[in-house]
Amino acid sequence: MSEILIGTSGFSFDDWIGEVYPPHTRKQDMLPYYVGILGFKALEVNYTYYSMPSRKTMESFVRRTPRDFAFVVKAYKGITHSVENDIRQTCRFFKEGVEPLGANLKALLFQFPYVFLPNDQNIDYIRKLKDEFAGYESVIEFRNAQWFKECYFDLLRKLSLGFCIVDEPKLKGLMPFTPVLTSTTGYFRFHGRNRAWFKEPVDVRYDYLYSEKELKGFVQPILDVASQAQGTTFVFFNNCHRGKAAKNALMMIEFLKGKPVFGSAAHAPHN
Repeated sequence: MSEILIGTSGFSFDDWIGEVYPPHTRKQDMLPYYVGILGFKALEVNYTYYSMPSRKTMESFVRRTPRDFAFVVKAYKGITHSVENDIRQTCRFFKEGVEPLGANLKALLFQFPYVFLPNDQNIDYIRKLKDEFAGYESVIEFRNAQWFKECYFDLLRKLSLGFCIVDEPKLKGLMPFTPVLTSTTGYFRFHGRNRAWFKEPVDVRYDYLYSEKELKGFVQPILDVASQAQGTTFVFFNNCHRGKAAKNALMMIEFLKGKPVFGSAAHAPHN
């Protein structure tokens, strides 16, 4: 039975100022506000998709968060998207970058693109990543619904890789919401339901605020996964446009309050 930690996919967004953070909030004050005022106990670090993790930044994260704060780091795009020639060296640089997080690093997220399809070459690549990141708790996020088969869930189980349970627009080709556990770690990622997913620029693709009714429909699946997981169950909101992720994450914390499993794994924002 695992604890449940809720947070957002990133925290340092200019368009959160005035929506989540007070007006005129400085960049260096965002993480302390995220932790101390909003009350989150976990963060999915996303900037590492666009650039290699910086040891200096990771050291700053640890220094400015509580000892029990949990980090998940998203893999660099050179590992999951435009695979670079010397993948072993790329993986080594990535591991060196996240090393300062130490015990606060709870998992790595490998999010593959829509064009990453189930075939022998890609399955071998997943196995290779498992070897490269032996000793890390790793979670795989598929975008293409062709991976939505029991044989691929079994593959993740055999490799002890987590499955990222996503909620995203119900469009043909995208992964459906499937609360499946394939490792010790439960993992939910909410992208929103903007139906212009394939048409909108990436910066507005995640412009969606879940309603109370929609979020309450996820409570039981989250509790079910957490009751089976031996490690932590993470719930991250990636609908980050204008602070919607933070608003929905705080709503989910309220809905889970007092529920079995949730307990003290997260807490409501300070008044």
